[in-house]
Parts: sequence; structure tokens; C-alpha cells
Amino acid sequence: MVTSFFYWIKGIPLLLYMAIIAIAMNTSATSVSAETEVAARHMSVEQSARAQAYTKQKDEPDTVKVVATGYTAGVESTGKRPGHPQYGITYSGVKVRRDQVSTIAADPKFLPIGTLLYIPGYGYGVVADTGAAIKGNKIDLYFETIKEVYEQWGKRTVDVQVLRRGSGKLSQSWLNQINQAVEAGKPIPQTYLES
Repeated sequence: MVTSFFYWIKGIPLLLYMAIIAIAMNTSATSVSAETEVAARHMSVEQSARAQAYTKQKDEPDTVKVVATGYTAGVESTGKRPGHPQYGITYSGVKVRRDQVSTIAADPKFLPIGTLLYIPGYGYGVVADTGAAIKGNKIDLYFETIKEVYEQWGKRTVDVQVLRRGSGKLSQSWLNQINQAVEAGKPIPQTYLES
């Protein structure tokens, strides 16, 4: 019994030492945990601010500087005459139109087919066509006649707003629907900017 008592007495300092180490580790883990929590809160606030800035940026359309000219469906712009099966048909397959949302041509590497723009002095335009001379930051705006191109537009450098990036496709039904949805002078409904 003396032997076991001796080992038991000798073991107390060891147990106390182990308890002190455990308490110290728990305290440092708690302080590390508290520091981690504070850092996480700080990161959350920082990430939240970043997310709000990102959302704000996404709410505001991108603006790009372009050289804008005008084109028609005629032979002078497309090489096609009335009666040609592809007369007035854009690269995307939709018919050219000057409307609430008009068809325009752009370099699909710069502005993909289906990209919706607001062009100051012209109005809304959707990239529906391409052109041999339309490369880089150039766009071509559709007008019904050459006279309208020269009288109403000519050649201008403008900052256009990219309202919706295209996917490379455009359908006649979407173009018809958006033109029906937009009244003169009204903004484009949000559903068309997200679709």
C-alpha cells in the first residue's frame, strides 16, 4: 500500500502539470478562437463591402468608347439588292430594323451577337450583324436609307453603355418582344437585361 500511495503522491504533480498544460492550451485555443472569430468578422465586413461594390458596379452598365458609322440593307452596305433571298437579313438571322431597339453590327469578338447597347443620339441597339470593316471597337448602326445615314449620323466617336452582354445568339422573337415591351423614351424592362 505504501508503494501505491507513493506512486499516487508522485503522480499528483504530474497530474497537476498536465492539468496546467491543458488549461494553458485551452486558454490559448480560446484566444486563438476569439482572434479567428474577430478576423472572420473583419473579413466578413470586408467581403460584404467588396460584394456591395461589385453589386453597385454590376448595377451600372459598362461604358465603352466606339467609332460608330451607319449602314443600310442595300447594295452599298451589304452587296445585296432587293429580291436577293438574304436581303435585309443579318448575320444572326433576324431582319434589320430601326425601332425602339434597332439592329446594329459589331465585331463579335468585341461585342458578341445579342449584346444590348444604349447609343447616345441613336437609342437602343442590339448586335445582330457583323461586317468586314467592323473590327475592334467599331459599330455600324442600321438606318433605312443612305440619306438617313448621312443626315442623322455620319461617323461619330461615342461612349456606349453595354446593358447586357450577348451569348452569341439572337432570335427574331426576342427582338420582337423587346421592341413591344419598350415604349418610346422608356427604359428597357429588367427582365430583358437578365435574360
